Amino acid sequence: MRTLALDIGNTAVKAGCFDGSALREMAAGLTAVQVQAVVRRWAPEHVVVASVAGDAALQAEELRELVPGEILTFAPANTAIPLRNAYATPHTLGADRLAAAVGAAGLRPGQHTLIVDAGTALKCDLVTADGTYHGGSIGPGLHMRLRALHTFTGRLPLLDLPAPDATISLTGDSTTGSLLSGVVNGTVAEIMGFIAQYQGHYPGLGVLLTGGNAAFLAARLPARIFVVPELVLLGLNRILVYHVDE
Repeated sequence: MRTLALDIGNTAVKAGCFDGSALREMAAGLTAVQVQAVVRRWAPEHVVVASVAGDAALQAEELRELVPGEILTFAPANTAIPLRNAYATPHTLGADRLAAAVGAAGLRPGQHTLIVDAGTALKCDLVTADGTYHGGSIGPGLHMRLRALHTFTGRLPLLDLPAPDATISLTGDSTTGSLLSGVVNGTVAEIMGFIAQYQGHYPGLGVLLTGGNAAFLAARLPARIFVVPELVLLGLNRILVYHVDE
């Protein structure tokens, strides 16, 4: 079965072309026209659309005439998933968070897993070995931290992130170095702090890293943290297949 998963985030649209459970292609930063071109070329039988940036139902309607089968609009509060959702307010839960949890449970069945999503926001989410999504935490992402420091102060410059392999000193000897240390090293310390706390409660916990800044942070985090850029797309496809097979 050929399927297409669309993840409409705050800063980018990502698409995954699947043949069954196998991801054949992945693309990010797509425009609406480019998404339609992917649909025409891949010719999926079914499509799943999830959005944290707008109305996913409207996005689905735009593809209706291009897809012969079902177009599933993923809504965490209403869509059936192969996972128990213990989140207290599912109607406020971001589709990307729950999709990533479903993807993580598929990659690590029967194991405690912490998902670290380093995108516009920095999110940590827990899936336990019994197949339950519990929720987690949401904080500002790297770019948001840099922009906030510039916006809410009088003299601090607006910085971008350096190259992934750049060395960022613990002790910044300039304003730029100090900002980068606070944002980058502070974020790494935050992630490691969360991991340590969760590991204290859930022995054998594994960690999956995803999101737009995953590659940047991966070089600064322990090797035992696995980078899975396609995690949300894997989860969306798993939800779609589960829904079609019901």
